Amino acid sequence: MKKSMMLGIFLLLIGFYSEGVFAQSNENQVREQSIKYQRLMALVDAFYADTVDLHKLTEDAIVKVLADLDPHSVYISEEEVEEMNEPLEGGFFGIGIQFTILRDTLVVVDVIPDGPSEKVALQSGDRIIGVDGKDIAGKKLSNTQVRNHLKGDKGTPVNIKVLRGDERLDFRIIRDKIPIYSINASYMLDPTTGYINISRFAATTIEEFETAMKKLQAEGMKDLVLDLQGNTGGYMGAAIGVSDHFLADDKMIVYTEGLSSGRREEHATAAGWLQDGRVVVLIDQNSASASEIVSGAVQDWDRGLIVGRRSFGKGLVQRQYPLTDGSMIRLTNAHYYTPSGRCIQKSYSKGEDQYNHEIFDRYTSGELLSADSISVNDSLKYFTKIKNRTVYGGGGITPDVFVPMDTSINYSYFNHLIRKNIIGEYVVGYIDENRDALKKKYTDFSKFKKEFQVTDAMIANIVKLGVKAGVKEDEKALKDVLPSMRNQIKGLIARDVWDMNEMYQILNMENESLRKGFEVLKNGIYEEKLK
Repeated sequence: MKKSMMLGIFLLLIGFYSEGVFAQSNENQVREQSIKYQRLMALVDAFYADTVDLHKLTEDAIVKVLADLDPHSVYISEEEVEEMNEPLEGGFFGIGIQFTILRDTLVVVDVIPDGPSEKVALQSGDRIIGVDGKDIAGKKLSNTQVRNHLKGDKGTPVNIKVLRGDERLDFRIIRDKIPIYSINASYMLDPTTGYINISRFAATTIEEFETAMKKLQAEGMKDLVLDLQGNTGGYMGAAIGVSDHFLADDKMIVYTEGLSSGRREEHATAAGWLQDGRVVVLIDQNSASASEIVSGAVQDWDRGLIVGRRSFGKGLVQRQYPLTDGSMIRLTNAHYYTPSGRCIQKSYSKGEDQYNHEIFDRYTSGELLSADSISVNDSLKYFTKIKNRTVYGGGGITPDVFVPMDTSINYSYFNHLIRKNIIGEYVVGYIDENRDALKKKYTDFSKFKKEFQVTDAMIANIVKLGVKAGVKEDEKALKDVLPSMRNQIKGLIARDVWDMNEMYQILNMENESLRKGFEVLKNGIYEEKLK
């Protein structure tokens, strides 16, 4: 039975999702190879000297086959499928809180608006000490264990016991869908310039983007800085929807083409909300895939300027195909091309290790520090659609205005504190003790932004906590990173007292690409580059 089940799984892997994808001329080859693999598994099962796990052998074979194709065709186990889809599908089922584990106690950091916990009046600062009759206080829970306790199917109840001050309270919460937002922040930089930060392109991104645009335009926005730094991509449809808002009717946004999928073009509609205002898109070496679709469309139509560093270079389109046991494969089925005709996929001919190492190679070659060190391929030269400016394929989107990475400061001490979660735990403890006082003193965010200071005493306490956790004090390194450290602590406090939007308004005070992008709009560089 074991043998027949595993052989069946593999045969279904080979043939279940043909959907006309396999050309007729390849059908015999597919059949021959599947029979060959079936014969191999039968021989192993019947005659191998030791006990073997045929399931693992098959999964290992799938992984190897996909790895030999390209870096983005991958196998996803049944256990990984749900977790992988949550950020892109825009939500999961749970009770609707942000939490942290402070001194072995589960503390509510924030209650998600309109979520199940808000409906029963759970509050920030509450300590969850019991779940469904089980005591969890002081149990050294991991984040995964907490999620397993609180997540569940829609409509199912969970009973929690909370310590609020000295009072013990019981709550019965009905799990529901909890939104995961893809827009981190949207606010006005000045009376006419808006800022939107998109962290990923998800199922809800277009709706979120339109909500943010409507709010900012009501506040007077004429120009937009769109921050896609660190955005590794997501749904192509979301990228197309965002791009549509910048381009005039019928302008091509992107086209895809593959051996078996043919050519498919995506065009803008007449419904764009910002077809006339100026647009600056911020990117860096971690901006990939869907981010590059937006950047490429804006650049190729001379619709705006790209500011930052060369993007990652992912021009392959994947489609997910489920397998019979709940697992799936993500298979590259096409390349995508920007309106000028360039594919920005970087080379993977030297193997996956070299492919993944390429970003580090940019650092060692000096590319992240100087625009003159950016490597371009003259044989992949293209031209923008309106102004006939030179652009390049074969390795990401090269920015119109380069912003070097800051390497003048040694962040190793700061990063060590972050990795040990020293700063995060300190902020949670600080908020826990001072939440009411902060809200009373800083009645609105603008007052907090202007007046709140991270004191020397706060820094000293963090350093002491670091020493206790094994992070050796380093006065020189601390002096170098002190402005960044104060800024991040203030931003984290703003997040816990208000929200992510306010946190980004603090953190962006040290966002050099944003500073440059704003400057480009104000000093004539925008018009000069696009004249």
